[in-house]
Amino acid sequence: QVQLVESGGGLVQAGGSQRLSCTASGTNFNSFTMGWYRQAPGRRDFVATITSSGSTNYADSVKGRFTISRDNAKNTVYLQMNSLKPEDTAVYYCRAILGSMGYWGQGTQVTVSS
Repeated sequence: QVQLVESGGGLVQAGGSQRLSCTASGTNFNSFTMGWYRQAPGRRDFVATITSSGSTNYADSVKGRFTISRDNAKNTVYLQMNSLKPEDTAVYYCRAILGSMGYWGQGTQVTVSS
């Protein structure tokens, strides 16, 4: 069983920055593709992923503003968010993916005030 715990959410002003962290336990972290998703009222949307080899992929809406990274020694994936906009307000979820298996964290709220 994989446990994912997110942290770093909170209230930030538009134009500001915030860094989210997600620490995994109970798994061989190095093997997993890790991702961040977000959910405003409605559907849960893709934000970014990083593979075990470090390849990254981003949603168009966050390209150039958000950076995903991982520290395998700490079993942790990060999401650095810069130039935040009110429309970035959402609950951000961490996801661990390996083949057909996927695990979600509990989510952390990010609120961007205008």
